[in-house]
Amino acid sequence: QVQLVESGGGLVQAGGSLRLSCAASGRTFSSYVMGWFRQAPGNEREFVAAVKWNGAIKYYADSVKGRFTISRDNAKNTVDLQMNSLKPDDTAVYYCAAGSRYSDDVGTYAYWGQGTQVTVSS
Repeated sequence: QVQLVESGGGLVQAGGSLRLSCAASGRTFSSYVMGWFRQAPGNEREFVAAVKWNGAIKYYADSVKGRFTISRDNAKNTVDLQMNSLKPDDTAVYYCAAGSRYSDDVGTYAYWGQGTQVTVSS
């Protein structure tokens, strides 16, 4: 069982930066693929980024590649999402997720946080 709690959301102007953090409970954190997803009003939840267990292999959605960076610290049981050059289209609730393997599919991830709101103003 893994419990996930996100933090770091907020309101930022276009072009600005935010750093999201996800704190995980459980002794097996390092065995999970960790992902970030987001959901804007009226839209389905979509993949943003993921990182494999050792932090060396990372995946990004095309829409955030070059602007967002995912990282994890297995000693602290945390996974972060550094978001730079933010755009109004990045406005959404951002969710941290844990799964047993990598996928960009929501259904692959068994554990989810409660989400944190990111709002980018133009």
